Amino acid sequence: MNGLAVLKRFSFQTQEEPKSIYPFSPVYRVNSEMNDFIVKKTQRPIERAQRLMRYTTNLKENGVNVVTPVSLSVENPQTIEEDTYVVYPFIKGAQYSGKDDEIIAAGKLLGEIHSLSPMENTFELEEYDVFDFNVDEVAESVQKIEKNAARYDFKIEGIQLKKKLVEVVTQQEELKNSGLQFVLTPHDFKANNLIYTPDPYLIDPDNASWIPRIFDVALALLLFHNELSTAPDKPFTPEQW
Repeated sequence: MNGLAVLKRFSFQTQEEPKSIYPFSPVYRVNSEMNDFIVKKTQRPIERAQRLMRYTTNLKENGVNVVTPVSLSVENPQTIEEDTYVVYPFIKGAQYSGKDDEIIAAGKLLGEIHSLSPMENTFELEEYDVFDFNVDEVAESVQKIEKNAARYDFKIEGIQLKKKLVEVVTQQEELKNSGLQFVLTPHDFKANNLIYTPDPYLIDPDNASWIPRIFDVALALLLFHNELSTAPDKPFTPEQW
């Protein structure tokens, strides 16, 4: 379905096809006289979306700066053809730029979110299977890493990297049975999903799931800077981490 039809389902009237502000998925900013909004895809089917919204609403009620669905005259979220869309408020503020105080504040926010997680998956979010990688995926990933590294004249020891990753894959069953602590978390915690108001505000919680806490932290370590042009083009230094 085109963006114009999606906006009309939420009673937003516009004459022109909206342009997505995000390159990898439809995310539309809607301007109105009083407030601005974001219309985007969320988890599907609608039952999963509703469980997600109950989770994020609980976070917000406990003091976490996170977007939740705005009140409209129509259902929000709602299913449109095969997808589920939601309308969030547009949060005004500044983008992350890699300053120490921004990093500290982001870390505190993630810590607050983890501390609010129940011991069980009481909101019935999807469990992300982090133990299902295979050797073929390792080979494919190493090829992509080598290709991207070559574009920037960055030397990668592909054979050693593949050996290390294959070793990790063979240990997955042991890791799965090791008693890792799971948490409910927005999961995609990185710089492009935060707006500073000046405190960090989470603007994209739609990948929330039930995953090992150490995995969520590892993703933040590796991917926090990977999609935002105002962020440094490198991972955290040991001091920043």
